[in-house]
Amino acid sequence: MSTITQLIHSIPVDPQTGAIAVPIYQTSTFVQEAPGVNKGYDYARTNNPTRETLEKIVAQLEDGATGIAFSSGLAAIDAILKLLQYGDEIVAVDDIYGGAFRLFNKVYQKFGIKVTYVDTSDTQAVFNAITPKTKLIWLETPTNPTLKISDIAAIAKIAAANKCLFCVDNTFASPVLQQPLNLGADIVIHSATKYLGGHSDLIAGVVVAKTPELGAEIKFYQNACGAILSPFDSFLLIRGIETLHLRVRQHCSNAQIIAEYLAEHPLVDKVFYPGLKTHPGHEIAKRQSKGFGGIVSFTLKEDTEAAALAFVTSTQYFKLAESLGGIKSLLCHPAGMTHKSIPDETRRAAGVADSLIRLSVGLEEPADLLSDLDLAFHKIQQATGSVLSL
Repeated sequence: MSTITQLIHSIPVDPQTGAIAVPIYQTSTFVQEAPGVNKGYDYARTNNPTRETLEKIVAQLEDGATGIAFSSGLAAIDAILKLLQYGDEIVAVDDIYGGAFRLFNKVYQKFGIKVTYVDTSDTQAVFNAITPKTKLIWLETPTNPTLKISDIAAIAKIAAANKCLFCVDNTFASPVLQQPLNLGADIVIHSATKYLGGHSDLIAGVVVAKTPELGAEIKFYQNACGAILSPFDSFLLIRGIETLHLRVRQHCSNAQIIAEYLAEHPLVDKVFYPGLKTHPGHEIAKRQSKGFGGIVSFTLKEDTEAAALAFVTSTQYFKLAESLGGIKSLLCHPAGMTHKSIPDETRRAAGVADSLIRLSVGLEEPADLLSDLDLAFHKIQQATGSVLSL
């Protein structure tokens, strides 16, 4: 059975009514026959049939043992960090999502958890950063927003040899393109707001654990701390996942066209997209993924925030907004938006330049998106003159 057919038929028909769609169990509590005697549910924070169905679907998508759904991607990250204790250390990707950086440095660091940031595309750098106190390796691949590629299988071996948990943020790739648990990771995390949901209409996070034991630990924190996903948002997320394979296929196709266009544009300095043969992680991406994703980033030859702002405010179809992974194309300026919480020097050292622009390539006709980019380049040439010169 193909993975697409398997996904579609992993979404159950309601046994009570025959409903083809998963029902929304919009209830806070469940009647019990006697104390502790119930139909598997007692209170909706602890468990809910709609959320439980979603969690099973996501676990199957990532080929893991247990799925756990949260009210946001950051709530999901927070639950994983609660596996650690005072004095533990994390080795994390340097080109990290700004919200994760803020959570690591502004919240957990004051509780005695140290974080060391390294370029994880250099496997030796990961190995060198490990200490006896390292308990977690935190990876994004592709990274946000410079799309660095790290060798998941190689880093998994380092983690196993040093008895570290290994977590991979798989948001950009989605389980359609890569399954980190099958490459040796212990935990996979998603901002389900992005590709899993796919329609820019919900906030959610999911974690998938490789083993039932690890899943039970994370599930404990979901219940104990209460950052659960609502029944309605669980329903919306299931709805989005139903078309995940189709959407990701088109995102990848459109992004490849956009990346190749940008690579030839005279006003563009660097293009970051693992589907380009010139990308340093292209071969690793080919080996561990089934595609290269829908995110393209690039810098301008005039590497200034002014030049980037002129561009991101000049498009029509690419909407200026936070987030990514929806059907409509979006763009953002990471230095002033998604990565604003990261100090400028740290941000630049990780490769997030002042003029870096991130595109979330949607499902529009690629010819229309190319026309939109052409118009934006033309506008900024006219508006800035010497600021952007060929």
